[in-house]
Amino acid sequence: MSNPVSPLNGASFDGFAKVREIGPLGMITLRAKAGTNGLDKAIKAATGCTVPSQRQIVTAGDKAAGWMSPDEFLLVLPYEEAATAMDAIAEALKGEHHLAANVSDARAVFRVEGAKADQVLQKLSPVDFDTLPIGELRRTRTAQVAAAFWKDETGFTVVCFRSVAGYVMGLLRHSSQPGSEIG
Repeated sequence: MSNPVSPLNGASFDGFAKVREIGPLGMITLRAKAGTNGLDKAIKAATGCTVPSQRQIVTAGDKAAGWMSPDEFLLVLPYEEAATAMDAIAEALKGEHHLAANVSDARAVFRVEGAKADQVLQKLSPVDFDTLPIGELRRTRTAQVAAAFWKDETGFTVVCFRSVAGYVMGLLRHSSQPGSEIG
């Protein structure tokens, strides 16, 4: 097995907010209708988390489970645990209609941190950041590309397709330039 390589080799930028790429990170897309037998067991086995409510992300240490749509969940975990988690999901949902895909190598992940971190994303995404609570997962866009992000106590985690990682890092870097703060 080869060593995983993040899309931008840990690129970072210190502006009025700190922006950094944090990959590689394990990610599993799990498609199953809410209420599917074994769904709660599968998410718990893979992440230690409960099934998240609509537009929420639930965390347990370095793992998380996020609601992406009525039948889609994003499971986040250490990269090296993704294969084992896939096996646990298959066992928990054996005989049930579902799809689980290890998308770890297809995604790029960034952190935007600091007192004005929300201003970086306010310039890029059509979201009311003044009302965005901690623990809410948003599936939206960042400028011209699909993205998802959630807020925690220290900032935001941003997820996008690996193929647009350079573009998204450029957006985040430009948006966090000193002197470009909002207001």
